[in-house]
Amino acid sequence: MDTYTLLQNYWWFIISLLGALLVFLLFVQGGESMLMHHRDGDERSLLINSLGRKWELTFTTLVTFGGAFFASFPLFYSTSFGGAYWLWMLILLSFVIQAISFEYRRKKGNVYGTRFYDTLLIINGFAGPLLLGVAVATMFFGAEFTVTKSNILNVQAATISTWGPLHGLEALASWKNLLFGLMVLFLVRTLASLYFINNIDDETVFVKQRQLLKVNGAIFVVLFLATMAVVFLQSGVIYDEIGVTQLQEYCYLRNYVEMWWLAIIFLIGVAMVLWGIGKSVMVPAYSHGIWHTGIGTVLVVLTLFLVMGYDNTAYYPSLLDIQSSLTLRNSSSSEFTLTVMSIVSILVPFVVGYIGYCWYKMDDDNITRDELENTDHKY
Repeated sequence: MDTYTLLQNYWWFIISLLGALLVFLLFVQGGESMLMHHRDGDERSLLINSLGRKWELTFTTLVTFGGAFFASFPLFYSTSFGGAYWLWMLILLSFVIQAISFEYRRKKGNVYGTRFYDTLLIINGFAGPLLLGVAVATMFFGAEFTVTKSNILNVQAATISTWGPLHGLEALASWKNLLFGLMVLFLVRTLASLYFINNIDDETVFVKQRQLLKVNGAIFVVLFLATMAVVFLQSGVIYDEIGVTQLQEYCYLRNYVEMWWLAIIFLIGVAMVLWGIGKSVMVPAYSHGIWHTGIGTVLVVLTLFLVMGYDNTAYYPSLLDIQSSLTLRNSSSSEFTLTVMSIVSILVPFVVGYIGYCWYKMDDDNITRDELENTDHKY
């Protein structure tokens, strides 16, 4: 393997790891969607202030993930973010209203009232994970675009990628994409229940969240099995040494078989997810399921990203022109850029460390009603 190929593979691993961490941290959005089940003001305040300690971690990881993608695989960034912009604008809008809600919900002179901002949080709680799931699903099931790199030399039409008139909204019409998005939604709702059980010291919230865990956990397991069956049966796009692409049946299942170490990590992750959910449901006093399920989620999502791009597989298939499909080889930055970035990538452990340190400092003690009554800082 030459140096350039090694750098491309390295940066795909970095992006995969950041994507896996982001999916785990989306439990914040899952928790926001839970507000509709807690209409009591004190209960809702407990949930919002618990999430308020963590939402910036999700936002930081999202920005880091997007920045890493832009720098290492700019053709994907320009093709997807620049072409499917209506889908990404909806995702961006859902996160903007989240930030506004946490900032202004308790602010003096708030003319809209807390319920207005609670509604915005609920919208973000459902729309954020669902739309992000749909966007990621297009990396498995394909998107409607074409790429013509030679256009960059044409001053009159310098657009490299071309999309249909819906510019990404067509992804919402695919049942496969929606299935993937719903699976992500119920995953983060399940993670949110596990997080609340671990983080909030309140009997009423504890009982409600255990009940919600049973429902959301069961729905997630069914959706996960269905989604993985679709992914494993899906044909993918592979490429040869000169970059010529072709369809391959059961592409992602083949990748797991050929890269058997990823299959082992995948199965370990699935076992950890099920263990965390199952033990939390079966043992009433158990409150640490978020760690088993959270780590398992990171492992599973990491392997899904890796089989998506490794083993000569196109990580962004085109439904209109198979030769326009994006791969690690035809969409990355130059070798010099990736080399410089690899030096900068020593900051990635600091990002992970920042998340862990902030989590530890904010969770010295579980949040309680008394704590909220005796503090001036409330969301």
